[in-house]
Amino acid sequence: MPMQFRHNDFRVFSSLRRENMIIEVIQAGGLPENYNAELAKSVNHHDSERFGWQQVRILLDDSSAILEAGALQFMFGNIEMENRSGGVGGFAKKFVGSAVTGETASKPVYRGTGEIYLEPKRKDFTLIELAPGEEIIVDDGLFYCAENTVKVGVAKQGNASTALFGGEGLFQTKITATDSSYVVLELPVPEYELVRYELKGETLKVDGTFAVLRSSTIEFSIERSTKSLMGSASSGEGMLQTFRGHGEVWLAPTLPMRAQPF
Repeated sequence: MPMQFRHNDFRVFSSLRRENMIIEVIQAGGLPENYNAELAKSVNHHDSERFGWQQVRILLDDSSAILEAGALQFMFGNIEMENRSGGVGGFAKKFVGSAVTGETASKPVYRGTGEIYLEPKRKDFTLIELAPGEEIIVDDGLFYCAENTVKVGVAKQGNASTALFGGEGLFQTKITATDSSYVVLELPVPEYELVRYELKGETLKVDGTFAVLRSSTIEFSIERSTKSLMGSASSGEGMLQTFRGHGEVWLAPTLPMRAQPF
């Protein structure tokens, strides 16, 4: 099937391509070639609408994709949707998992040939590729869509104190690749504000809850900023999220500021 664009005025920000699938982050209407962050700040309210909206487009060629429930806006072609609830027992298990992570209970699979457009958002999307068997743990709400070669589940924190003092809750979202897999994440901050660390046995300590992604091979715990409880209290830092091992950690340092009202 020759994959055709429905509209020529979409600007493609990023894309991942296989022989039977293309996943793109697009923006309708395009942007000035000299676009930069300062220009975006200087435009008026109506013009700024052109800078903020991003959309994910998936082109299928006898292939399939898994979406976050409610993400679909429209689709074109011979595409069917199936819901993998796994029967009553499977649905109950997924419902419990969704209740503790905040993710939706069932993620539909779209299979066939054609085009899928997801809901536009004033958010940045990032495209990543996971190796076979690779597993990442992300904040709730980051998963948006992927090739149908991933499993989206629940990662439980190692112990109650990590959940209590870590600020992430007892559960997070786990994404596991059963094969080489393309995944789209909905970022809480613009992608250029992310700080990515590749740990090779080092330790990363964070004062706050702005670590949004880590490899499952990373050990996550909560530690005092100093050896003594009194020292932690006097330093004003308290408990720190601590990451050790080998793998990747993504930080969004501006996330706490963006959560504050102006």
